[in-house]
Amino acid sequence: QVQLVESGGGLVQAGDSLRLSCAASGRTFGSYAMAWFRQALGKEREFVAGISWNADSTYYADSVKGRFTISRDNVKNTVYLQMNNLKPEDTAVYYCAIGRDKTAGRLLNEYDYWGQGTQVTVSS
Repeated sequence: QVQLVESGGGLVQAGDSLRLSCAASGRTFGSYAMAWFRQALGKEREFVAGISWNADSTYYADSVKGRFTISRDNVKNTVYLQMNNLKPEDTAVYYCAIGRDKTAGRLLNEYDYWGQGTQVTVSS
C-alpha cells in the first residue's frame, strides 16, 4: 500500500515563504519520479513541479519558475517544495504524487498515487 502524506501548508501573506513536505511509504521511493500539483477552488488540478528519481532533472510550471524549488531526499523518502515570494494566485490545495517510472512529465495520468493534499492560502 503506497502512502503519501503532505505537510507544511498554512495561511501566509503575499511575499512570504513556505516549505511543503511529502513523506512516502510502501514503494521504493528512490526509483520513481515525484511531482507536486495544485488545485484551486473551482479549477482543475494543475502541474506545479516535478523531479526525476535521482534529482538530475527538475521542471516547473511557468507560473512558479524562479519562485518554487522541488527537491527530494531518497534516504528520508521525502519530497519537498520550497515556495518563495508567494502570491495570492498560489492559493490552492497542494498534492504530491509518485510517478510510474524514473522520469515523468506534467500530466496527471503519469502519476498513480496521490497524497490527501495540504492547503496553502496566500493573503494579499
